[in-house]
Amino acid sequence: MDVPAFSVRIKRLIADIPRGRVATYGLIAACAGNHRASRQVAWLLHSSSRKDKLPWHRVINSRGGISLPIGGGFEEQKMLLEAEGIVLDQKGRVNLSRYLWNPGSVAGM
Repeated sequence: MDVPAFSVRIKRLIADIPRGRVATYGLIAACAGNHRASRQVAWLLHSSSRKDKLPWHRVINSRGGISLPIGGGFEEQKMLLEAEGIVLDQKGRVNLSRYLWNPGSVAGM
């Protein structure tokens, strides 16, 4: 697998997540071509979301939760999601059946 091309697909998918929707690390990895690359999605978000202006806050874990720790980004991500109308429960989880983005034809990039 061409790693740079895979990274580009990941970034493109993240950039395409619409306002008011979320995607999981695993969904992004699978749609980019490697369902086992969730950690690479997280690494790319950590290393390039600011410089590439990616909507990093729209990517959450497979349980619908914010993976960042309290005091280490959790509050910022929660605030950004709520500003887009996404409702989180008291544990910081999103109802995936309501807010999960379905990339549809984007997955065939």
